[in-house]
Amino acid sequence: MLRMADVELTSVDWLWFPYIPFGKLTIIQGNPGEGKTYFAMRLAAACTNRKPLPGMETLEPFNIIYQTAEDGLGDTVKPRLMEAEADLERVLVIDDRDTPLTLADERIARAIRENNARLVIIDPVQAFLGADVDMNRANEVRPIFRSLGDIAQATGCAIVLIGHLNKAAGTQSTYRGLGSIDITAAVRSLLFIGKLKDSPTTRVLIHEKSSLAPPGQSLAFSLGDEKGFEWIGAYDITADELLAGTDTAKTESKTAQAQMLILELLADGKRMPSAELEKAVNERGISSRTMRTAKSRIGDRLVTEKDGTAWVCYLRD
Repeated sequence: MLRMADVELTSVDWLWFPYIPFGKLTIIQGNPGEGKTYFAMRLAAACTNRKPLPGMETLEPFNIIYQTAEDGLGDTVKPRLMEAEADLERVLVIDDRDTPLTLADERIARAIRENNARLVIIDPVQAFLGADVDMNRANEVRPIFRSLGDIAQATGCAIVLIGHLNKAAGTQSTYRGLGSIDITAAVRSLLFIGKLKDSPTTRVLIHEKSSLAPPGQSLAFSLGDEKGFEWIGAYDITADELLAGTDTAKTESKTAQAQMLILELLADGKRMPSAELEKAVNERGISSRTMRTAKSRIGDRLVTEKDGTAWVCYLRD
């Protein structure tokens, strides 16, 4: 038995706050061909070349492991990494040509430790479950992801899983991932990537689940033949709207109203718990996602930080 009085308090380290924590599992889901792998390449590059993603702190370059079962290393993965300006010396692949790799394989933990890797990307997760594992059965999936989570925690490595969606149109976004809901439940952060129906070159990354911090703002990027990958910025849409092919983003006036309200509530050096600030904004008829867009547009002046057990917001002088 453990007494909570004897448990040491720890803080979460972040690869990309609040989207991807170190030492935890993150999953990125979306339909095939809508930008998940392109984004994963940018993430890999950001960890090796001192060129961070939007809002990401610049980190000292470190080794990453990129494991794929769908794309050729020479004709697809390497060219995309080169396009993203990744340091290829720091991008490693576990050689599984003779023995297929699975999520339960001890080679994952060994490769992380031997190479001091701080990020592992597995694309797609369904291909690495193992031939004898039924991904729809919770009793088979749960121990695999618990073990993988233990590896992440023990090594401090961020493990990012890329997952496809099922075809159950009309289902809530949380239930659209292939396989057991336990896969989604096991991760600490869940991201969706999809393209806009009315703008097929525009993709949006949406922070659908966040167990360790307030959800991050949705971010749009373009993916086209001429300009390639380019970040656009904050975008106001839910995962359900994105997956349904509808765009019901709030008007600029609503976002501006949210900005003014946040600045008013935090004026004169006032500090407010994040939950209270969100409640106050919601009570004015403004949705949480519109609030996140407004917070993003306020920029670095708005600070959200942990104070004891609560997240607190305030404005920089």
